[in-house]
Amino acid sequence: MDTRAAGGHAPARKPFLYVVVCAAGNAGEVGRLISAAQQGGWDVGAVATPQGLGFIDAAAIEAQTGYPIRSAWRKPGEPRPLPPPDAIAVAPATFNTINKWAAGLSDTLAVGILCEAYGMGIPIAALPCLNSAQAAHPAYGQSLERLRSMGVLIGSYEPNTPRSEGGTGAFRWEEALELLAPLVPSCQDVSRGTR
Repeated sequence: MDTRAAGGHAPARKPFLYVVVCAAGNAGEVGRLISAAQQGGWDVGAVATPQGLGFIDAAAIEAQTGYPIRSAWRKPGEPRPLPPPDAIAVAPATFNTINKWAAGLSDTLAVGILCEAYGMGIPIAALPCLNSAQAAHPAYGQSLERLRSMGVLIGSYEPNTPRSEGGTGAFRWEEALELLAPLVPSCQDVSRGTR
């Protein structure tokens, strides 16, 4: 089958976004980010931390993206289930993932991908989601500083109070795309609705 467009040229490939999902109370709403990315011209694949899998509807996300969710390492010789990323959005980014990532502790596939992405020059945006007690821990501020020094774009956030259920309404999923748009010019800038 010839997949070339009229004029004999192959169709342009959409940029591919990995959405890394961590175990936070609002993780079940990650479909909002995936929808916004797809409307903005991205193809999307999801990567979840092992604990993050319990916070999402995996079947719905796989149906929405058309790709399996990655959470575990491949065995040698197994095909890659996702294309290589042009950019990565970590949303929601938990206290645990941010600190492990900044320290280079890649004990999960999700954090391993984030650690490798730095060495590969892949743009990354992270939207933290944590409570104010976690945000007060000195390691968290140091981790954010290290990630910023690595070029990671950190979204704005308002830490929740410990034991609160709130915060999901204030979480701006689209901010990840707004942060990444200037770095991936082939995608639509969803913050302005232009190409």
